[in-house]
Amino acid sequence: MNEEIIAEVRPAQGGAIGILTLNASQRLNSLSLDMVRALSRQLRAWQTDDSIAAVFLQGAGEKALCAGGDVQKLYRSAVAANGGPNTYAETFFHEEYRLDYLIYTFGKPVICWGHGIVMGGGLGLMAGASHKVGTERTRIAMPEITIGLYPDVGGSYFLNRMPHQIGLFLGLTATSLNLTDALFVGLVDYTAPSEKREEILAQLCSQVWLPGTEEKINHAIASEILSAYQLDTMPAGQLQPYYQQIESACSEDTLTNITNAILDLPDDAPWLQKAKAALRAGSPLSARLIHEQLQRCADMSLADVFRAELLLSTHVVRQPDFAEGVRALLIDKDNKPRWQFDSIEQIPQALIETCFAQPWARNPLSDL
Repeated sequence: MNEEIIAEVRPAQGGAIGILTLNASQRLNSLSLDMVRALSRQLRAWQTDDSIAAVFLQGAGEKALCAGGDVQKLYRSAVAANGGPNTYAETFFHEEYRLDYLIYTFGKPVICWGHGIVMGGGLGLMAGASHKVGTERTRIAMPEITIGLYPDVGGSYFLNRMPHQIGLFLGLTATSLNLTDALFVGLVDYTAPSEKREEILAQLCSQVWLPGTEEKINHAIASEILSAYQLDTMPAGQLQPYYQQIESACSEDTLTNITNAILDLPDDAPWLQKAKAALRAGSPLSARLIHEQLQRCADMSLADVFRAELLLSTHVVRQPDFAEGVRALLIDKDNKPRWQFDSIEQIPQALIETCFAQPWARNPLSDL
C-alpha cells in the first residue's frame, strides 16, 4: 500500500472489518493520485473478499477526514499544460470519480468517519458511503467556486437531491456546514462523539457478521451499532431557519436573479455574510457552470453524473480561472484572484457550450 493509505484488517465474528486510513495529516489528508489508486485497489480487493464484512474509512489526525484533492499538484499540472490537455489532472479526475462510484456501489457496509474537515474530494468519499458518521467537529463544504472549479466528485448528484434548493445555494456560496446542517441536507446519517471512535470499532469487531451475500443483514448490524452512539448535544443549525428564504432565492428564473436574491438575503447571521462574500468573490465562470451543471444533471443516473463531471472537469482545468484561483488562495495567498470575467453576464454562451462539449470520442467512464 501507499504509505499515505494504511489498510488494516481487524478480526470479527463471522468475518473481519477492513479499516482504511487516509494518512496525510500534514495536508489535511488531501488526496493525491497515488492515494486514489491505493484506495481503489484495496476496496476492489475487499469487495470480493468474503471474509471482509464491512469497511471503516477514516482520516489520520484530529483535524480532517479529507480536505479535498491535492490542489497544489493540480495547480502545477494546470500551469504546465497552459490551457491545453492536462494529463495529470484528467487522469486524477477519471480515477477519483471511478473510486467515488465504487464506494456508492460497494454493496457491503462502508462506514465513513467524517470527523473534522470534509471538503471537496473528501465529501466525494463520504457521500457514497452507506453509513455516514459525523462528530461534534464535523465541518463540510464544497468551496470550489473560490478556486475556479465547481462541486464535482458526485456533487452534481447529491447537491441536486438536497431539499429546498439548498444544493445550488451551497455550490454558489461555498457555505460551511456544521453537523446539524449536514443532517438536515442528508450528508450525514449518524452522529457520534469523536472520542468514541475506537469503542465503535470494537463494537463492530464484536458482532457476528454474515459472510457472502447477506449484505442487507450486515447493513442492519452496522446501523444498529451506530444508532447507539448519537450525540446528546447538537450545534445550532444554520440552514434550517433560513430554508424558505434560500429556496425562494434559488428558485428565481435566471442565474442573475438567483445571485441577486442570495445577495439580498438578511445579514443577521455571520455565516450568511460569509456566504454572500464568497459568492461575490468567487469565479463568475464557476457560478455559470455550477448553475448549468446542476440543471443538466438533475435527472441523470449516478453513472451518467460522473461521466458528465469528467467531461466538465476536463474543460474547466484548462480554463485560466482554476490556476488563478489556486494561486490567489493557496500559492501567493493574496486573496485577489484576477478572473477572466467580472460578472456572469459577461460570459459568452459559446464558452459555456464549449465546456460541455465532449472532448473525446468515448468517455473514459463509459463502462460504469
